[in-house]
Amino acid sequence: MAETGLKLECTAIGSLPHKDLDKAMKLVKEKFDKIPFCPQLTRLNKNEDMIIQFTENMPSFFCDEESGKIYLETESDKFFEDIETFMTDYEEIVIDINSELIEKYGLNCEYSTAYESFLEFIKKTKPAFAKSSITGPFTLSTSLLDKYGRCAIYDETLREIIVKTLSLKALWQIKQIKKASPDTKPIIFIDEPSMSQLGTSAFITISQVLVYNMFREISDIIKTHGGMSGIHCCGKCDWTVPLNTGIDIINLDAYSYSQNLSLFNKDLEKFLKAGKKIAWGVVPTLDKEALEKADVDKLIAVFDKAVKYLTRKGINEKIIIENSIITPSCGAGALTEELAEKAMSLTRELSDRLKLRYNN
Repeated sequence: MAETGLKLECTAIGSLPHKDLDKAMKLVKEKFDKIPFCPQLTRLNKNEDMIIQFTENMPSFFCDEESGKIYLETESDKFFEDIETFMTDYEEIVIDINSELIEKYGLNCEYSTAYESFLEFIKKTKPAFAKSSITGPFTLSTSLLDKYGRCAIYDETLREIIVKTLSLKALWQIKQIKKASPDTKPIIFIDEPSMSQLGTSAFITISQVLVYNMFREISDIIKTHGGMSGIHCCGKCDWTVPLNTGIDIINLDAYSYSQNLSLFNKDLEKFLKAGKKIAWGVVPTLDKEALEKADVDKLIAVFDKAVKYLTRKGINEKIIIENSIITPSCGAGALTEELAEKAMSLTRELSDRLKLRYNN
């Protein structure tokens, strides 16, 4: 069933550069009260790096204490002990999200500084929607290596572990959001910056079917347990896979790559007619010079151009607008605090202006 109440609302992608939790959360509360998001504060906590944040208690994940090197392996005695426990835990949790075992796979303060404050804000304000995220399975499995230096995605066991670990991390977040506010709909974004590499020479042997199955498994679990699923990719990519996996929201860098999205107009039209959403990353967090020069009028022109790419392919403008959300193009963690705050303010102002224009 299509979700209503999201038309031209705004949220953000993930990282902020702030070293002060209260300052970061103040920005979230002021600019994104309708769809608050949980910020990753990598400058405050190195464990919030997207490759590390969702690996706690993942079997096969090891860190060499001397070198600090992280790697995955499936040959040690510890792994065989861990994997048996993990699979038993997984089966119990997906059947019953209220199982106490889910706490083992949560995000404690060592891996998400802001999560407690995020939940407190949800509990206090009870928004209709709240957004959080996990690292995408393609990005994580192509970033993590086994002890021989091979990407985890090429190992069937490691792929399964990664997909199931991320699913549990998503379920824990859904449970926490619903506990804070039973009527709030959790939106879980699957952050997939590496998806732009799918089909390139770097990963030529990885099939679309394999990646489709990874996305589908996580998206289905999110939706089965009362959440909405989204996929974020900030590069030029083949949107065929995410558009057909049952994902509820696709999120792109619309400042740079909106024309690329229009290449998939047939799948996209079907996607929108089903009430699924495009989250347009119009505010250029990946281009500091463009962000410094940006104002709301310029960004409205960017949005209009992005919509025109689709209407020229025959997609009805009303369907596009009804199913549009506004975001920055990507996380803001690499920016200065001043520029990040400008990006968040512009995102909110753009959303407000577009809602006024379309009488939302």
